[in-house]
Amino acid sequence: MTKTALRSTILLPVFLPAVFIILLLVIGTISNPELAGQVFSVTLKWITETFGWFYMLSVAIFLVFIVCVAASSWGNIKLGPDHAQPQYSFAEWFAMLFSAGYGVALLYFGVAEPVLHYASPPAGAAETVDAAKQAMQIAFFHWGFHIWAIYGIVGLVLAYFAFRHGLPLSIRSALYPLIGDKIYGPIGHTVDVFAILGTLFGIATTLGLSVTQINAGLHYLWPSIPINTTVQITAIAIITAAATLSVVAGMDKGVKRLSIVNMTLAVSLMAFVFFIGPTIHILESFLQNTGSYLSGIVERTFNLQAYSRSDWIGNWTLFIFGWTIAWAPFVGMFIAKISRGRTIRQFVVGVMLVPTIFTFLWFSVFGDTALNLIMNEGFNTLITDVQANQAVALFQLFEVLPLSFIISLLTVILIITFFVTSSDSGSLVIDSLASGGNINTPAWQRVFWAVLEGAVAAVLLVAGGLSALQTMTIASALPFAIIMLIATAGLWRALTIEGHRDTSLQAHALNGRNINLSHWKRRLAAMVNYPNKEKVHTFISSVVVQAMQAVQAELKARQWHAEVDFDTDLGRAHLTVLRHEHVDFVYDIRLTEHPMPSFAYPELKPEIDNIEMYYKADVFLRRGGQSYDVYGYSEDDIVKDILDQFENYLHFLGNSPGELPWDMAEHDDMLNSDKP
Repeated sequence: MTKTALRSTILLPVFLPAVFIILLLVIGTISNPELAGQVFSVTLKWITETFGWFYMLSVAIFLVFIVCVAASSWGNIKLGPDHAQPQYSFAEWFAMLFSAGYGVALLYFGVAEPVLHYASPPAGAAETVDAAKQAMQIAFFHWGFHIWAIYGIVGLVLAYFAFRHGLPLSIRSALYPLIGDKIYGPIGHTVDVFAILGTLFGIATTLGLSVTQINAGLHYLWPSIPINTTVQITAIAIITAAATLSVVAGMDKGVKRLSIVNMTLAVSLMAFVFFIGPTIHILESFLQNTGSYLSGIVERTFNLQAYSRSDWIGNWTLFIFGWTIAWAPFVGMFIAKISRGRTIRQFVVGVMLVPTIFTFLWFSVFGDTALNLIMNEGFNTLITDVQANQAVALFQLFEVLPLSFIISLLTVILIITFFVTSSDSGSLVIDSLASGGNINTPAWQRVFWAVLEGAVAAVLLVAGGLSALQTMTIASALPFAIIMLIATAGLWRALTIEGHRDTSLQAHALNGRNINLSHWKRRLAAMVNYPNKEKVHTFISSVVVQAMQAVQAELKARQWHAEVDFDTDLGRAHLTVLRHEHVDFVYDIRLTEHPMPSFAYPELKPEIDNIEMYYKADVFLRRGGQSYDVYGYSEDDIVKDILDQFENYLHFLGNSPGELPWDMAEHDDMLNSDKP
């Protein structure tokens, strides 16, 4: 790799600070693991006691905001041009977002969390029916709508600004409506550095949990394999190597295929336990616990145990929400990448509702099966085993089921594939962040991040195990939670502007806004005569191109750089106003083909096998087709339409009227000036 190639893909003001902070942490931890462990413990306690309220309030805001956006008229907006179609099928899309989201977490906590809450509830007596109900409701709360609202906000912000407005697929783009082109300076660099740190430590936490469970599974299958840090670090090294191969393969060949394998194994495993276990009890508890979750969601969202201080809230709720926030840049950017072409409403429903229902079913199958064994079949040793080591919970459950060896082996394989999927997709995301949003980066960079993720996970395990992982997760989530709130405000402002722009477009289409009425007969003739291809092609090559050239000349006189192109083969006229670091303004007129409507000539019987076609001169902007035809407009009409769209564009950039390149008088002068 040459020096030039290195600089062309890595954004040094982001890459260097992020790597420096990570290496500083790794070196400091290795040099004195005991001191590092003590520091982690003190830091965790201070953050949870001081900022616990902020985490809970932030998550509540994210949930309310994303639900309101999906339910509003903004839900119809596409994440991309208006004519864009989803790149992946729904099954592929769900498999990838689920695998990247928290597949490992479900395997780790699916049995352990309900059992631990049953044995030691935050309130009330332990090991009672009420404790069992409370345990399942807490598990639903921790892994329900809230964490997917966190992922969804980040993914929605990134997908909207990247695919709808052509900004970099990077966290900094969310701030564009608030600070404009300053996102390309120190503020934007700082945001992406925090995003990288949060992502890396979030992934490191997942890898740490994964290898402890892999170690427990291997020990269960082959007792000669001990449960210790050496085995776990060896597992990190081996599986990181596998993740490196996957990350080199890329999104479609690596991540997508592994995600489909993950989903197939996970669903098969859940189906086996569902039918072998207490099936009717699982279905009943699923419905009851879902109802309890929905009825108590507001109270639990704001419950911080303010009157009964304990470590429970920090070890559970704040850790899980902090872990999710830290992981949000990774999961959010990943699901943004795979969600182009979907509407905001489709995105929110797909990202929140479907995974949440699957999660509730997962906890009902595994958690309620475990609680049923303890409460009704006397399998009390499961509590002791899980309290001693959470990672063994799932394997201890399998011990009392048929085919335990085979199921446990498949589970270990599933954990490994989830591990690999998280590592390689995380590496793709971090590499993109470190490259200023560039998604076409060389393989060696993705390998670098995959290896670094494994190294950080290994170091944190050595320094203090799960406690160290929890601390770094919650600490890195704090600054990013602030960034997410600012990004949410930026998205709200951008959607408000888009709403005004769509209203203007509808008024234009319905009322013929700014159209010279002296040409109304010509326009009417164009609307009812259904022109052929030659007529529309001639119109675009003459009237449209001349109008674009008029605007180009006037912009040039005002020191704005614009380009006009005409593709003879496609019948496409293209005006681009270049704005350097801003998003360019694009105005397209394209010759499009359409079948003749049945009402066009009702006196003629249509020929089914010989459908007649007619043609339009449709308007396209950067965000896609605008659903109106300008054939029959005069040259002045076209100029006015360009300026209307250009004015909306300038408004989106955040300019006030005094900052526009001309005032209203100059707007009229431009229309009446001589055409080149």
